[in-house]
Amino acid sequence: MTSQTRETPTPDQIRRAPKALLHDHLDGGLRPGTIVDLARAQGYDKLPETDPDKLGIWFREAADSGSLERYLETFAHTCAVMQTKEALKRVAAECAEDLAEDGVVYAEVRYAPEQHLEKGLTLEEVVEAVNEGFREGERIARENGHRIRVGALLTAMRHAARALEIAELANRYRDEGVVGFDIAGAEAGYPPTRHLDAFEYLKRENNHFTIHAGEAFGLPSIWQALQWCGADRLGHGVRIIDDIKVAEDGSVHLGRLAAYVRDKRIPLEMCPTSNLQTGAASSYAEHPIGLLRRLHFRATVNTDNRLMSGTSMSREFELLIEAFGYTLDDMQWFTVNAMKSAFIPFDERLAMINDVIKPGYAELKSEWLFKQTVSTSTSVKKKP
Repeated sequence: MTSQTRETPTPDQIRRAPKALLHDHLDGGLRPGTIVDLARAQGYDKLPETDPDKLGIWFREAADSGSLERYLETFAHTCAVMQTKEALKRVAAECAEDLAEDGVVYAEVRYAPEQHLEKGLTLEEVVEAVNEGFREGERIARENGHRIRVGALLTAMRHAARALEIAELANRYRDEGVVGFDIAGAEAGYPPTRHLDAFEYLKRENNHFTIHAGEAFGLPSIWQALQWCGADRLGHGVRIIDDIKVAEDGSVHLGRLAAYVRDKRIPLEMCPTSNLQTGAASSYAEHPIGLLRRLHFRATVNTDNRLMSGTSMSREFELLIEAFGYTLDDMQWFTVNAMKSAFIPFDERLAMINDVIKPGYAELKSEWLFKQTVSTSTSVKKKP
């Protein structure tokens, strides 16, 4: 026996465990206090609250609507204060700091450059400011005793017509911190096939991309993202559950699409709390991630929007541990899944898994030995 992994991880162990994050929106993770500061500095007077604590509550309550469209409306306020180089640098740096403080060692954070041009910035200036902020945040995290690597995903809005332009931008900065491309926004009425030119361009350039699919819309969204567009990963992909049938005797039958997703090891960027807020899942205990983990899909755990969901990677794992009885072994499984699916070179992914993630979990899983030793020593001393 090498580890006692059936024990429930403590909140402290969950926080200290090395975690990998693939699906996190920069404009969905601002600190409430930063929003208030930036709004005051930029003369933005449309915030619903100016007290940081009350503002944080407002974002969570406004997002907790059961509607993806309503959820997306909350971003009007965060994007409004992210229109200058200084603001973008600060938000990006704080993002890296906050993730590192929560035990995240690798993160891919996405944002839409086209949403930060209202005060005259160019697309290139937006990307460079965010990249500079991520590097600053990594540096501050190191000074605070944490390690994190952050890569950027450039997002195009699926209701707009700039996908090819943003894809070209992602390709231009691929050696300067941008690791891939994404499309986001309301799914219904805006299928990913509207942006085929962007995806075909990226494939020709041997670049990586993920697509928001199977969140608010069903199987056709997933099918198009994979079979028409050629996505490397699925943003959410929670509706793949619609192609899986569980019989009364517990036997499981996978439809052709679900079987393809599992057999091809297509990563699913699952965001439990966000999925509950947008109505893509009804409860943590009934979230499809439980079944998908048992069936060995390439499922990963993510935050989506930390501000709107009032969450963190540690909190997402705490909720899943409570719902499904997960252990450190399960946490490691999800984390290795995410690292295997990251958009950085293979040797760097492997090094992160073997030199950071596995040793980190091994150390946590060994702690029961020392607790047992202390307990035994104490009991011996108490004997007459």
